[in-house]
Amino acid sequence: MVDWGLAGQVARFAAGSAVMPDLGVDLPAMVRRYEPEVAAHTGLELSEPAPDPELVDRREWAEANLTSLSHLLEPVAERLDRRLEGAGPLAGALRMGAGATLAAEAGLVMGYVSQRVLGQYEISLLRLEERPRLLFVAPNLEKAILTMEVDRESFLAWIAVHELTHVFQFQGVPWLREHLGGLVREYMASVEVRIERGSAGGLPSLPDVGKLVDAFREGGLAALVQTGEQRRLLADMQAVMAVVEGYSEHVMDALGERLLPAYAGLREAMDARRRSRSAPERVVERLLGLDFKLRQYELGKEFCDAVAADGGMPALNRVWDSPAALPSLRELSEPASWLERVQPAPAAA
Repeated sequence: MVDWGLAGQVARFAAGSAVMPDLGVDLPAMVRRYEPEVAAHTGLELSEPAPDPELVDRREWAEANLTSLSHLLEPVAERLDRRLEGAGPLAGALRMGAGATLAAEAGLVMGYVSQRVLGQYEISLLRLEERPRLLFVAPNLEKAILTMEVDRESFLAWIAVHELTHVFQFQGVPWLREHLGGLVREYMASVEVRIERGSAGGLPSLPDVGKLVDAFREGGLAALVQTGEQRRLLADMQAVMAVVEGYSEHVMDALGERLLPAYAGLREAMDARRRSRSAPERVVERLLGLDFKLRQYELGKEFCDAVAADGGMPALNRVWDSPAALPSLRELSEPASWLERVQPAPAAA
């Protein structure tokens, strides 16, 4: 029902036509060079080779993520389509209007996000048979280097370590991808699409695509919560993604400090970049639900830093023992309580 061709056109327009820059370094070779370092530090082992790094522009990134979003929206669109079948003579027009509305909003959201994302381990949570991709958005990397005034090679290596850590998480923790995908699938099955009567005889009450994008990529969906069960699923998704992002943030800082010649100042510059939004941008991101991303980085990183400071990587890696070992949203703010819960009890004397 959703016109994904239209969504792609809107996304390409919103993404803009930034020229692919020459980053001045062989980024794919850099990624391969740091892969053993990430493996040694995390202690995680890949179940299959990491995907080849790909340098893409904003439009390519948006199109790749629209494909993943289409999988996410399929069950919602199908339910909406079935509801519209009972709309009588207006069914065809309503179906076309609803499909175009969803497509336009999805394209606008992806086009907007494509202007800021630096890298992404792009993975389908709902279609496990699809191969992941390791994407780096070259125009955004070049812009970040120039505006942040940081050392080019150290910054690119730092970003490479962050995305490589995601590779090791999802390919080194056997249950993580399926667990997170299950939460998303369960939530989407609970999203109801209503037909509200209006002046045109009946208009579909559409799901908020901005929140769905945030849910798929970052664990949001805050505005769609309606039931206790949905609140539980939302909290679980947010907690998982905070750990995933916080763990990568912790690893990139730990390795950056040890391996990168110009690491000093990178963390401060990155944090300043994440907060450097104009007033209109902050309004837009709040409306889209993307403001949760920054809080996710901060909360997850604080948790991972605290656990690692207490027990090193062996303690932190307890988050990957099983889904039950993951911290709750409350435990993310109380790392000592989480450690007490997951640490094995001392042997009896």
